[in-house]
Amino acid sequence: MRMEHRFSAGRRGSYGVDAPYAPIFMGILVGFNLLVAIQSGQGRRFVPVIFMGAILAAYLDATLRGKFVVWGQLLHQLNLRGDEQILDIGCGRGAVLLMAAQHLTTGRAVGVDLWRKIDQSGNSMEATRRNALAEGVADRVELHTADMTALPFADNSFDLVVSNMAIHNINTVAGRKKAIEEAVRVLRPAGRLMIADVRATGAYQKQLESLRMCDVKRRRLGCQFWRGGASAVTLLVTATKPKPA
Repeated sequence: MRMEHRFSAGRRGSYGVDAPYAPIFMGILVGFNLLVAIQSGQGRRFVPVIFMGAILAAYLDATLRGKFVVWGQLLHQLNLRGDEQILDIGCGRGAVLLMAAQHLTTGRAVGVDLWRKIDQSGNSMEATRRNALAEGVADRVELHTADMTALPFADNSFDLVVSNMAIHNINTVAGRKKAIEEAVRVLRPAGRLMIADVRATGAYQKQLESLRMCDVKRRRLGCQFWRGGASAVTLLVTATKPKPA
C-alpha cells in the first residue's frame, strides 16, 4: 500500500498517512477475508469484507482528507490576527502546523516532534520543511526535535497551542499528564489550547479543569474525522488560559 498522498483541495505538500501500520493491517484483513469469501462461494462470507473495507475507507478518508477539512474550519473560526505565536505539539509532517502558518503575517508557527515513522509515514523534519516550502510558509515556520513532555520553551510563550492525534501516542498516563502540563505552561494568559485525539480526551478535560483552565470543553469532530470503529471517534478538547488576577 502506497503511503504517500498529496492533498489536492488546496494543499500542495505531501503529508503521508497517520499510524501507517493500521491501514496496512486492515488492508491485509480485507484481502484475506475476500480470498476466503471467493473460495467459499458463499454470499454471507462477503459481509465481513464489506464491513472491514468500509472501516479502512473511513480511516483513509479521515487521514488523507477529513483532518484537513476539519482543522481548516477550526483555525478559520479562531479569527487569528496574524501576529500570533502558535505551537503544534507532535506536528508530524505539518498538516495542521502549516495551515495555521497560512493564517499568520508577522507571527510564527512552531512545530515539535520526535519524527517517529510509526506515528506517521515518512515522518521527518526534512519532509515537514519541504511541505512548508510547498505551501509557501517556510518564512513563518520553525521546527524542533523535542519531546512534548519537556518542551524547550519558556513559560507563557505562545498564543495558541494545538495538537492533532499525537498525545495518545505517549504510552503512560503520567507522560500524557506531563504533556498537558507542558502545553499549559508555555501558553500565554488568555491563550487558547486545542487538542484533537482518539482516546484519553476525558482525562485531558479533567486535568485542564484541575489546572484551572477556563472554558474547558470536549466535543466530537464528526464523521469526517472518524477513524473507523466506536473506539476511534476523534474528539476535540479546548480550553483558555486564565489571565492573572
